[in-house]
Amino acid sequence: MRFESHRPTASIARSISWGFTWRKLLRIICSDVLVCVVLTIAFTWFCARQLPPQALDGIVLERGGISVITPGNWGFAGQGRDFGTWVYRISGADGKTYDFSLLPYMRMLVPYAVFALFCQVLELLDFFSDTRRVRRTLQPLNDLAIAAEAIGQVTAASDPMQTDKMATLEQAIERATVDSPTVSTGDKDLRSIEVALNGLLRQMQEAKLQQMRFVSDASHELRTPIAVIQGYVNMLDRWGKTDEDVLDESIEALKAESDHMQELVESLLFLARGDSGRNALNPSDVNLAQVVHEVWEESCMIDESHRYTCNVDEDGLDDPRMTTVGDLAMLKQSLRIIVQNAQKYSPEGSTIDLVARRDGNMVCYVVTDEGIGMSEQDVRHIFERFYRADSARDGSAEGSGLGLSIAKWIVDAHEGSIEVISHEGVGTRFTVRLPAKG
Repeated sequence: MRFESHRPTASIARSISWGFTWRKLLRIICSDVLVCVVLTIAFTWFCARQLPPQALDGIVLERGGISVITPGNWGFAGQGRDFGTWVYRISGADGKTYDFSLLPYMRMLVPYAVFALFCQVLELLDFFSDTRRVRRTLQPLNDLAIAAEAIGQVTAASDPMQTDKMATLEQAIERATVDSPTVSTGDKDLRSIEVALNGLLRQMQEAKLQQMRFVSDASHELRTPIAVIQGYVNMLDRWGKTDEDVLDESIEALKAESDHMQELVESLLFLARGDSGRNALNPSDVNLAQVVHEVWEESCMIDESHRYTCNVDEDGLDDPRMTTVGDLAMLKQSLRIIVQNAQKYSPEGSTIDLVARRDGNMVCYVVTDEGIGMSEQDVRHIFERFYRADSARDGSAEGSGLGLSIAKWIVDAHEGSIEVISHEGVGTRFTVRLPAKG
């Protein structure tokens, strides 16, 4: 068994080592050719330096102290394999022949050539040590594969029912549907897997139902203003050309419905960008007390039907302990949404209270109203998109049901939290906590 386990590893190691060896041989041949060319050029230049000036035919170029010589009749001459008779013969321009014996230079170069050849042979013989190194590197992987195969064989031999259990689990998964997302095999050994799968299936079902509800509610919210616009357009077409009262009423209605549709579409786009991670924050130091004070001033000017109070000390407007790091525009938007929500569901003349305070390592703003309030069941769903409590639907207040979803997204993006306490007929309090800077 041990010998067989080495055979595939050794074969792979030899293949890898052969690849390395062929590349080494190619590099050696290229380097030897390059050395021979360089030596030939150097020898030719040396011989030309020994010639008298009249032997050169004028084709001698001096550049930076290096002579480039190109006379007409140069070459080697000799008798057979007797290298002692080999000469480098040059026929000069003066009609004479000049011979340079190769033997002294060959004797001088032979030791270097033998040494270089010896080193190159040693480098090629390194093939065997390369094979051993590669085999040692691959051996742990080979042993792991053998061990895994052995474990599988032992498991199959010791518990032949494992295959049947997995088949039973697959059948139970296939029987699960969207309406009944439950996996049940009745096998105690598979109980933990069943629990995990059932939890995952329930999450998938809830996500699908939420998506279906979101699409249905969005379609309904968009269909209503479109139907109103179409109705007034038809009325204008029939009577608006001659009746100024109908014309004025239709224009006002069309403006209101188009504004409502624009607000709805912008809210949907904001949430869609948030879901895809394309709502970029521009963080900076934000004094939450100043934000609350500014929104309080705006609300007093815009809405005269409610009484607004602001529990923020004048000193708190410059208090560094009320500073958080976040996007100023988005944090102000979240506060405006909650204040507008209090306006919609609070009777005229009631009080809406805004507070900013430091709470441990958090900074908070609190909005309290004296409105219709919500049940405990409604409180758990108010941040869902398009959700509106029954008491809100029965009232005259208009809204798409997306505002609190946007506020929740903004607070979550700033690593904060929202706490809601509400009692029907008493009012609602929103508390938003954000990490303080210091």
